[in-house]
Amino acid sequence: MAAAATGQHKLPDLPYAYDALEPFISRQIMELHHKKHHQTYVNALNAAEVSYSKASTPKERIALQAALKFNGGGHINHTLFWQNLAGAASEGKGSGGALKDGPLKTAIEESFGSLDNFKKEFNTTTAGIQGSGWGWLGVNPQNKRLEITTTPNQDPLLTHAPVIGVDVWEHAFYLQYLNVKADYLNAIWNVINFDEAEKRYLEAVGK
Repeated sequence: MAAAATGQHKLPDLPYAYDALEPFISRQIMELHHKKHHQTYVNALNAAEVSYSKASTPKERIALQAALKFNGGGHINHTLFWQNLAGAASEGKGSGGALKDGPLKTAIEESFGSLDNFKKEFNTTTAGIQGSGWGWLGVNPQNKRLEITTTPNQDPLLTHAPVIGVDVWEHAFYLQYLNVKADYLNAIWNVINFDEAEKRYLEAVGK
């Protein structure tokens, strides 16, 4: 989420076309999610940072904390989320959903027994979020093991190094999956970019 100066954050380009994740995530959802929702977080974060830089009292700065946290988290989380996805290997569109043999697969099997067990545990935990939030696979900095956790609203993941993040706000799936969050969570594994996740994992464990 680097910015040249206060209030200069920009909406990142997607690393694929808006329809690249179909049929699992529709073009309509991706355009709305990226162009409208993420852009709104960027705009509001820039405005909050400018206001913060002009604030002259602790009270004024404290009053801006919620906007900075919500919109800054929205920008951080969505920037990671777009990189987290890829066209589905099952559709011949990319490497999405394919976990190759390597350090990440080994670590998932060590922590969860198998990829299928991991997906089930992740989906169960993430489906249990009350309201809006994010499901995460992250590296615990103390023991360097993979763990599943969640954050509410747009809170960024601070307790772990994020490896995979899944947006479970309704705007991420409602136009296609309506209120059936479980169907969205099952489908999204077809477009998870495990290659990108492995890079994050290796960085988090210092390899």
